[in-house]
Amino acid sequence: MKKFLQKFLKFANSWVGTIIIVLFLIFFVAQSFVIPSGSMKRTQLIGDFLFAKKFSYGIPIPHLPWLEIPLLPDFNDNGHLIEGSRPQREDIVIFRYPDNPKIHYVKRCVALGGDELLYSDKKLYIHFFNLKTKKDILEKYPHAEIITLRDKLWVINPYMSKYPGIQYLPEYLGNSFGLLAQTYQTNRKIDMMPVHIDELDENLFYKKVEADHFYMIGDNRDNSNDSRFWGSVPYKLIVGKPWLIYMSIEFRSYAQVLKGEGGGADHDKLHRICPTIEIDSKACETLWNNQRYTIRWGRVGRRIDTLQLEAPIE
Repeated sequence: MKKFLQKFLKFANSWVGTIIIVLFLIFFVAQSFVIPSGSMKRTQLIGDFLFAKKFSYGIPIPHLPWLEIPLLPDFNDNGHLIEGSRPQREDIVIFRYPDNPKIHYVKRCVALGGDELLYSDKKLYIHFFNLKTKKDILEKYPHAEIITLRDKLWVINPYMSKYPGIQYLPEYLGNSFGLLAQTYQTNRKIDMMPVHIDELDENLFYKKVEADHFYMIGDNRDNSNDSRFWGSVPYKLIVGKPWLIYMSIEFRSYAQVLKGEGGGADHDKLHRICPTIEIDSKACETLWNNQRYTIRWGRVGRRIDTLQLEAPIE
């Protein structure tokens, strides 16, 4: 064993050894990602640099970093070298965007294959396929608000009481429900279909999740491009699970947070930086620039599993 360790240390200290070990870690153990958009605000923030566990849901096919070229064939036709467990409801998941698998997204899994969803302004109703009675639901979600629609039990916003970062706070004039309706009315593709619910006397959007698929919605629900628009995520596109924030820095420009240029509009934070002055003023721009590039020390070194249960740290 001693000779083996000596040889391994010698190998690890070489350039070739270092590269091979780093690539092995990236391919199979952990990979670094940065949060580029505000779709998970305030659970995860733009400028959060995190490590993701790539073995949480099996071992995905390794891809060449940055180029995102697969290095091995998909032998199992499920995107994984070794098949593993599936994402569960409530998990925050890193996956490949179905419309462009070279791009990684991070969202919360709100529903599994067989679950049904209804979506209206500020409300997400979920019918869990494997929770048949109110007792079953309350054992899993003790604070659940349960309603009967179309002879089925639906839970209203089941995760909001557990995860303080989940919110409906649009950064534009409107909301995601209105945007979904507008997109549908202009004959553009969305994933949910409109239905009329007699018990509510409302028009909502409906979806039943396909088998071995996962419905991913951002915690910042009125500012998230997610499964409601482009569909469920198949297991073959699942990459891993966010694990640890190793750096968090506020790098957005004033134009980004005010007008959303390049993504990242955040009037809520501007109002906190400039509580007594107009956010679209030169004075507010100066205050913003004075605190730009600050490190969010309260987030550094924190695990996502515990951080998401606390009041959001900014």
